[in-house]
Amino acid sequence: MFGKKAPSGAQAKIDSLIGAGTSVEGKVRFGGGLRIDGEVRGSVESVSNDGLTTLVLSDQARIEGSVAVGHLVMNGTILGPVSVSDSLEMQPKARIVGDVSYAAIEMHQGAVIEGRLIHVESKGEPIPPERA
Repeated sequence: MFGKKAPSGAQAKIDSLIGAGTSVEGKVRFGGGLRIDGEVRGSVESVSNDGLTTLVLSDQARIEGSVAVGHLVMNGTILGPVSVSDSLEMQPKARIVGDVSYAAIEMHQGAVIEGRLIHVESKGEPIPPERA
């Protein structure tokens, strides 16, 4: 009754985790939800084009490569182009070094983007990073 509210929308379901202290090299493809607390050197992309995929990056997370997902909630660092077909939420410690294509964006005070912002219409499909 007075407890925490159940998550809804983009943060409702996390299926996979790349934990703190873990480093992955190569392309990461996922469906549903993925949370990254560690480091990825390579691209991260959703396997489905329905816009229902969610990527969550903690403040410890770091991605060196392109990102193409439906929803992105981040507080970590991405070095590379980012393509979000639905919504992008950048929390206070979030940092992107690269161009960002997005349908909707929310930036908290302290979040940083070093690159171009490109608004696209929401179609539920990630835009390939090479087009961003």
